[in-house]
Amino acid sequence: MTGTDFRLEADMAQEPIELILFRQLSSSLAIPVFLVDANGDLAYLNEAAEQLLGVRLDEIDEMPFAEWTTAFTARNEGGHGTDVDSLPLVRAIRDRRPAHGPLTITGGDGVERRIEITAFPLEGGRGRFIGAVAMFWETAADA
Repeated sequence: MTGTDFRLEADMAQEPIELILFRQLSSSLAIPVFLVDANGDLAYLNEAAEQLLGVRLDEIDEMPFAEWTTAFTARNEGGHGTDVDSLPLVRAIRDRRPAHGPLTITGGDGVERRIEITAFPLEGGRGRFIGAVAMFWETAADA
């Protein structure tokens, strides 16, 4: 085992079991998944999300809330920049309720994509907030 492997295992041991299990589940899903912890920091994105966002998790290592909310240029249906608080994943974190909406994003690869996002909070026992999940997919530009 390398030092890096040990660090990853130690980091996972500190995460709530629900995040670890959702990470494992999302690694086998074909739909893009973006998972954040209770602080809103990126905890995981699956391979399908890497392709759609034009980034690789192993290249970005960590992405705090303040970074991922501005890393992908997002515009609303009218083509105007969208403020961070209106992003579905941010609304799911803030309101602890599911949120959905369309966006046009420019990924880390510079490609513009129209997507639909459904986000929802994750809770542990006794209503303990442990994070949130965004599942998203590309839609046709004229949809």
